[in-house]
Amino acid sequence: MSMPDLSETVVERVDSVEYDESEIDREARRLDERPIRERMRLPRRTRRRIAVLLAGYLVALAVGVVGLSGRGNVVQTAPSLFVPVVLLAGFVFETLDSASGMGFGTSLAPLLFSLGYAPLEVVPVLFVTETATGLLAGVLHHEFENVTFSARRPVTEATRAVFVLVGFGTAGTLLAIGLAYLVVALPARAIEIYVAVLVIAMGVFGLLRQFLPREMTYRPRRLAGFALLAGLNKGISGGGYGPVATLGQIYAGVYEKTATAITSLSEGIVSLVGALAYVGLFAAGFPISYGLFPSLFTGAFFAAIAAPYLVRVLPGRLLEYLIPLYAFSIGAYALLQIV
Repeated sequence: MSMPDLSETVVERVDSVEYDESEIDREARRLDERPIRERMRLPRRTRRRIAVLLAGYLVALAVGVVGLSGRGNVVQTAPSLFVPVVLLAGFVFETLDSASGMGFGTSLAPLLFSLGYAPLEVVPVLFVTETATGLLAGVLHHEFENVTFSARRPVTEATRAVFVLVGFGTAGTLLAIGLAYLVVALPARAIEIYVAVLVIAMGVFGLLRQFLPREMTYRPRRLAGFALLAGLNKGISGGGYGPVATLGQIYAGVYEKTATAITSLSEGIVSLVGALAYVGLFAAGFPISYGLFPSLFTGAFFAAIAAPYLVRVLPGRLLEYLIPLYAFSIGAYALLQIV
């Protein structure tokens, strides 16, 4: 009895997937068709823009530190301007976040809690940092050809997807913040368990999906529910937005590279809304601190430049497995930190 040819089996499985190269991910799919050496090369214009961004980082950091020092935040809450472990954690988790569309808040928040930082020291800073790095990563994903965004009409499908994720995600974020801090005092442990279990479940479904025949036709109407759920997670915990938004897009038929880029940009905008909400709570007298900002922002900023380039170079087929596997891992990690 002859053994089946595994290579033919794999080809048959791949061929059984009906890809619909819609406008939303056409550029990313064509980028994957280029040799890896060509994907690694960046034009001179792009290199110059990255140099300008590095100069902008110094200005943004200086403005942030001066602003926070004026309110006594940094001096009173941080033993030094930069906390090495927080800076390193910011770089690692933002690299993973901007390369997969998830993990910054979901993984970093439990780690910072375990180091002894209180939720009101962590969550507001996560919002501020993710605002800056999400917008930056989204712009660089566009620059590195992982996606095509448009600021002028006619807008691209990717831009429309950002509008959906931002609109429903913002509604969910504000609703969650209002319920959690102004209406119902939700138990922190229950919130953390809920987010961790949800992320684990979506990761498992994402992995199983790779072994089942499926149609990859983009269906934008599926995004609204996932966006609302992602915003609810973001508002109550500071994390959980990325896994739901990214995997939700993939379930809706968006190519993995493009889904990652869209999530990065939309999360940056949604985080801005959350950051402003916490500023309002701070003005109302809530004991919110931004002492971790210099460390977290520095690590995350450099990661937001490196990660979109990594997505450009990696084969999209690899991301099909890495993204749901990483979602499962961060959910399991967050759950272990709780129990």
